[in-house]
Amino acid sequence: MFPGVGDAECYRNRTVTSAILAAGAAERAYITAAHGVTPAIMNIRISKESEAPLRDQMAEQVVFQIATGKLKPGQPLPSVRQLARRLNVHYNTVSEAYQDLIRRKWLEGRRGRRVTVRTVESAARAPAGLDDLINTTIRVAREQGFSLQALRERVRERLLAAPPDHILVVEADAGLGRVLQEEIRAAINFPVQVCTREQLAANTGLSIGAQTVAAHYAIGDVNPLVPKDRPAIPLDFSPADEQVNLLRLQREASIVAIVSVSEAFLKTALSVLASASGRKHALKEFLLPLPHPKALAAADVVFADSIALREIRHRNVVHYPLVAATSLHYLASALGGA
Repeated sequence: MFPGVGDAECYRNRTVTSAILAAGAAERAYITAAHGVTPAIMNIRISKESEAPLRDQMAEQVVFQIATGKLKPGQPLPSVRQLARRLNVHYNTVSEAYQDLIRRKWLEGRRGRRVTVRTVESAARAPAGLDDLINTTIRVAREQGFSLQALRERVRERLLAAPPDHILVVEADAGLGRVLQEEIRAAINFPVQVCTREQLAANTGLSIGAQTVAAHYAIGDVNPLVPKDRPAIPLDFSPADEQVNLLRLQREASIVAIVSVSEAFLKTALSVLASASGRKHALKEFLLPLPHPKALAAADVVFADSIALREIRHRNVVHYPLVAATSLHYLASALGGA
């Protein structure tokens, strides 16, 4: 029973909740039957007490879930009305968040069709295992007129190719590029350079001798610009579970500062942390360089990206890493453990 609620009201609450859950389940079943893809069950949490607008909280949490790989390319999202019911907000708020993400090319939407995560490259369903992958490769090579001997020689050449002499990070946001460069350089003893996709398109020679890397959602835009014998490696971003949990465990009302060299990082971090802060904690954003030396003096805790972590001084600084550890480990192994 709900605390302080009578039997009749309690029954009505349970009935409404059950109806919402049943409607959501029915809608997911319909989408799966119609499109052959399981719709996303998004773990979005919003705070109506936060200073961050609800639309921004929703939009940036969708961006965060795409960046961390929780939402996959081509995956359909809940309908506007379904998500509005679940979050108990007006459907116009959800619609505005979706439209904003479509304009920013995180989502795709067509009239009469489900909004989906933007598909960066059209590829067939991935083979189940290594033998299946080899079988598919042999079949496709034969269909395109290549002999098994040519395939064998080309695979051997690729495996014995000279290793790259540096890493090239391709990132549109200059601040995020700097953070990626810092984290990769710290984790792997290797030279790291940064450029935008536009710079790479204007000068594809930038990728010569490099192992290119990019956020996994941008790989489809980057791979056509790099040598085919050394495709770009996708990077997943870290989930913020540790930072969100730390904020929820703060018993006393606190001033929480988020410090970064990237405006995009600040915007997403603010929306992700807003659900855990509500009105209990005050979230403040600071773009490096700080406006003055004592800008963080009033903060009780500071979340800092990898560059800010090195540059700021505060009694209670918490690292907010960008790249997932699994991506860094994979990149190191691809470079031969360098």
